[in-house]
Amino acid sequence: MTKKTAGRWRIKNEELQSQLQGNCLTEYLPSDMGKGHSTLFPLDQDLNYIETHYQPSQDLAILTRMDQHTPRLVVTLGIQGQSRFIDAQGREITFNEGYTSISAFSSSIGERQYQANNPMAQVRFSMSKSWLSRYFGENTATRFFNTNGINLISYKPISNAALIAARQLLNCDPDNPVKHVFMHGQAMSILAAEMGHLWQDNQKISPVFAQKDKAIAQAARSILLNEYKNPPSVAELSKRVGTNQFKLKQLFHHFFNTTPYGLLLEIRMKTAYQLLESSRCQIDVAAAHVGYNHASNFSTAFSKYFGISPGSIAKNHTSKP
Repeated sequence: MTKKTAGRWRIKNEELQSQLQGNCLTEYLPSDMGKGHSTLFPLDQDLNYIETHYQPSQDLAILTRMDQHTPRLVVTLGIQGQSRFIDAQGREITFNEGYTSISAFSSSIGERQYQANNPMAQVRFSMSKSWLSRYFGENTATRFFNTNGINLISYKPISNAALIAARQLLNCDPDNPVKHVFMHGQAMSILAAEMGHLWQDNQKISPVFAQKDKAIAQAARSILLNEYKNPPSVAELSKRVGTNQFKLKQLFHHFFNTTPYGLLLEIRMKTAYQLLESSRCQIDVAAAHVGYNHASNFSTAFSKYFGISPGSIAKNHTSKP
């Protein structure tokens, strides 16, 4: 059922209108919500090409669940406009026009967000770990899947070669008898162009950061310390400190040994712990204080972080003389 929350329409993925033609699956946005469709073309064993065009008439979020038996790597080329994916833990990836994003995921529940009246076009390639192992070797493929959930591996401008090939894919004649062969060839050309830098040096060399990079990381950290209740998204945080999302995540890993989301969670949890331990506030008050709208979500996060429930902290405090 479609719902409207905070000025944004939300629809479940299964509410999209589906049409299967041959081995290609197309999902259409309901006509009363604007124009849009996404088509999946199986190109190879464990390699899919997804072509997406959306222009919703209002801000839109499509709720989706991605449960994979094996991890997958997704290469997304932003041809036009912008979209964003946010998972249930608040981690996000923004896909921008003119940029290629390479991300890995095992399973994730979240939502794909689109802006009202802004046309968006993307080409994506989704491949399994076994497909990567076939082409690049087991050891090379394994290093992309060392974390659960979503992991942004690379974010850089689309190369000219890949952009030309992507536009040829988008303009491919659907009645072309060798369409599948053409699409497979273009896909391999794009993947070679956009993923080549990942294998330029198999020996992982740590990036060298200057003093100004440390200042950027510290500025971003200060923003999260001051605004943990209503924090900016990673994309917004990156803009505010004058860098991009991928670079910011590298800086956090290098200087703080965590991610922006990881640091935000640490700040929220430690602040809540101190509040519960030093005062008689209720759990829902502590949850609201650190930016959680629902006490149940806060309690789950708190218990997972500390290994004890927030209720036990509050109870221990009230039992003290």
